[in-house]
Amino acid sequence: MIGKALLLSLIPCASLFAQDPVTIALEPFASGLSGPVDLAHCGDERLFVVEQAGRIKIIAPDGTVSTTPFLDITTRVNDSGNEQGLLGLAFDPDYTTTGIFYVNYTGGTGNGESRISRFRVTEDPNVADPESEEIIYTVTQPYSNHNGGDVEFGPDGYLYVGFGDGGSADDPNNNAQTLTNDALGDMIRIDVRNNETYTIPPTNPWVGAGNDTLPEIWASGLRNPFRFGFDALTGDLWIGDVGQNAWEEVDVWPAGDNSGPNFGWRCREGAVVSTTSVTTGCPPASAFVEPVSVHDHDNESWCSVIGGRVYRGAEFPRLSGRYIYTDYCPTPYYSLLADGSGGYVREQISTNNGGFGTACIAENNTLELFVTNETTGTIKRIVDQCPMDPPSITADGVMLTSSEGDSYTWYLDGEAIEGATTQTIEALANGSYTVSVELNNGLCELTSAAVEVGNVGIGGVDLALFGIHPSPARELIYLTGVHADLAALQVLDMSGRVVATRSLTGQRAVTMDVSDLATGMYMIRLASKEGTMVQQRAIQVQH
Repeated sequence: MIGKALLLSLIPCASLFAQDPVTIALEPFASGLSGPVDLAHCGDERLFVVEQAGRIKIIAPDGTVSTTPFLDITTRVNDSGNEQGLLGLAFDPDYTTTGIFYVNYTGGTGNGESRISRFRVTEDPNVADPESEEIIYTVTQPYSNHNGGDVEFGPDGYLYVGFGDGGSADDPNNNAQTLTNDALGDMIRIDVRNNETYTIPPTNPWVGAGNDTLPEIWASGLRNPFRFGFDALTGDLWIGDVGQNAWEEVDVWPAGDNSGPNFGWRCREGAVVSTTSVTTGCPPASAFVEPVSVHDHDNESWCSVIGGRVYRGAEFPRLSGRYIYTDYCPTPYYSLLADGSGGYVREQISTNNGGFGTACIAENNTLELFVTNETTGTIKRIVDQCPMDPPSITADGVMLTSSEGDSYTWYLDGEAIEGATTQTIEALANGSYTVSVELNNGLCELTSAAVEVGNVGIGGVDLALFGIHPSPARELIYLTGVHADLAALQVLDMSGRVVATRSLTGQRAVTMDVSDLATGMYMIRLASKEGTMVQQRAIQVQH
């Protein structure tokens, strides 16, 4: 009877990965750059890196940097201040047809002005025409700092531009809480399609408001949104808004909501009332969008938040759905992961910091993440430091064996078993067994799924854990060692939803087609004739 056998059951797939801490590493990719502050792609495998002095260069997939700039407008760019220069780049969503891209740079002399300009590529796809410039939007800068700099196309096809509050300290002209005169301290949204200079999207929140309110404005209350970006899956907007003397903040706003969010500056810094003395006349806290994460200067040594991206690539499933960000000053990297209840779980995901000068986190065309450092002139790739599969446990009667690793720690019902540090142990009591295994020369510590032992001291049929390969799988998976008394196979996704099933007819070897499944992690579950789940194992599908 199966009921008297050694029963093996694994915890649900989502919990399997939640129990292991995620740690990223920064893998060298390109070097020899001068002040790289932004990255973008045009839909193909090339990366375009923005150098603050006024050049855009192309980086090949192997990290080779082009010797000929894609664009050189150094004679037009004012980079005399630390926060001035060529700061942002965005390609037209239909770039392959139009050949148009947009930049955000500081022009003029002294404090200068922020310019949003349109350029076109030449017949050579690796060279743009510097004489094709059309300046479509300008904002005069009263000071040399807080220029903002990012420019991004949203999922709605409109162009979003973030402007700082104009500089100095305490937003002396209250620009961020004022919707008239200029776009300082605001984010604008404009329609640049059809080769027009731009038009105002009719769904902008203050269209037709009158009273000199700028209809271009889409959001307000920003101090210096140096880096922002859209979730490639959901379209939600994430903003890293640089603080003043106390707090750095990360904000998020849902896709499709054009109600005019106010992110609080200068009335609030981070999640608290501003420490400045210029909060007279501020609306109540309920008028402001609360940040989803804040970091303080005194205790965490943050100085200038660098907003990032939500990881939506396929190569590192454990990073999926995490918003990854850091700071310009040397601090660890963090992630924010939705908790399913409208909030976010914040986790530190690096043991080391990226060094002084981190300026941008951006995606390539396959949604893998890269980070620039303007001080070292380098670009690095963000990778999962521990991308290998978690350990698995096989059973031979009451003998439990872990897959191979550097060291082992066994647990029974969540408590470490004294002296159980070898690859194979004997189960001396019924209960839930897991093993924590160090891998990658001790850099990674991953935990297995739980194995329920229920027949210590009971005779019966031995059900050793079935074999499954390859992993990752592309089209077919092969199961070996399937017990003859098992009757059904189910495939579950990370949420526990059954996405595929098939019956078993007593064969010990089973083949299953997974070519229709999306790239990701799945659980293969085997059930008895009575419908009881007996065994399950994780498998990665990657196309």
